[in-house]
Amino acid sequence: MTAASLEPLTFDPYDYRFHDDPYPTYQRLRTEAPLYHNAEIGFYALSRHADVTAGFRDHHRLSSANGVSLDPAAWGPHAHKVMSFLAMDDPRHVRMRKLVFKGFTPKRVAAMEDSIRDLTVSYLEPALAERRFDWIDEVAGKLPMDVISELMGVPVADRAEIRRLADLVVHREDGVLDVPMAAAHASITLITYYTELVADRRRKPADDLTSALLDAEMNGDRLTDEEIIGFLFLMVVAGNETTTKLLGNALYWAGMNPGEYAEVTADRDLVSDWVEETLRYDASSQILARTATVDIEYPYGTIPANSKVLLLIGSANRDTDAFDDADSYRIGRTGKAALTSFGAGVHFCLGAHLARLEANIALGEFAARVRRYEVETAGIERVHSTSVRGFAKLPIVVEAG
Repeated sequence: MTAASLEPLTFDPYDYRFHDDPYPTYQRLRTEAPLYHNAEIGFYALSRHADVTAGFRDHHRLSSANGVSLDPAAWGPHAHKVMSFLAMDDPRHVRMRKLVFKGFTPKRVAAMEDSIRDLTVSYLEPALAERRFDWIDEVAGKLPMDVISELMGVPVADRAEIRRLADLVVHREDGVLDVPMAAAHASITLITYYTELVADRRRKPADDLTSALLDAEMNGDRLTDEEIIGFLFLMVVAGNETTTKLLGNALYWAGMNPGEYAEVTADRDLVSDWVEETLRYDASSQILARTATVDIEYPYGTIPANSKVLLLIGSANRDTDAFDDADSYRIGRTGKAALTSFGAGVHFCLGAHLARLEANIALGEFAARVRRYEVETAGIERVHSTSVRGFAKLPIVVEAG
């Protein structure tokens, strides 16, 4: 028994100490309180892999209609305005998802492969020439925003400010158990921006996702402007932020495990395994919320109807019942099918293919050019968020290959 394990078990997703390393807390939750209740903040939490995956698939008893965020200000029947179909149940959810899919097609995503590669190289090569640079500032923070912005038709001149606002939306302040004012103002500014973008595309259609969503039609049904704006907001926050964090987490953990990275440089077919192991070991999306529609019985207790329920993705991915030697970062591991990082069931992440495509290209181009590198741990800064895990700063020193 360690001193930490003898302390009372407390799980506070707003706690900055938890953000630094959530995994010991997750391990204790799985062992000591697989159904955890925090009465002060007001939630129940499921931490075991079997319960989390079952929770994702149980969309009738665990509703998404109030949103997927722990924050009280982002919770309720209007959550869909910024979370789009993530904050909807069927049939509303499936109707919205099918219409969005008319514009956000696999073909449209696949057609971006060359563009994603060109963007990656345009950021990566100047950074590598400096030998010492911040991976987030120079590559990981820029690439996903440019990809999303190109999809939407956002001008190049606006992208840095859109990225700054998206960072503010997910940031949480120490001791503030809700959405900070800066995040609320950033959300309003982004919604205003996308409102103007949609209005402009109604007047002057272009070859971009925004125009495609305006044209999307199914049996005479079309998306409203509000629905399109909500989806664009979701894309810039969820799609951009989580991919940036995935790229940062991948560089950090491969840097902390140089033997694993050496295997990738020796066999670049392992890049996809690098992506998948990072998604498992330190997922950028850690926590999603649901609402219990009825009393739900578990062997360890009952979730009362109308309760807020957190599905702990980060914990499920470290559960030894699902993954062998789960607390080890092993790029070449087998048995990744149990991954929970993109959810499961009807709400499986619509952007999973795009996130994987971006990460495989960016990390592949990095591995092709860099023999070895080191993370300058003294300079790293973490993002503080109740749902997203990753870095705001990640300085590295590279040795070109």
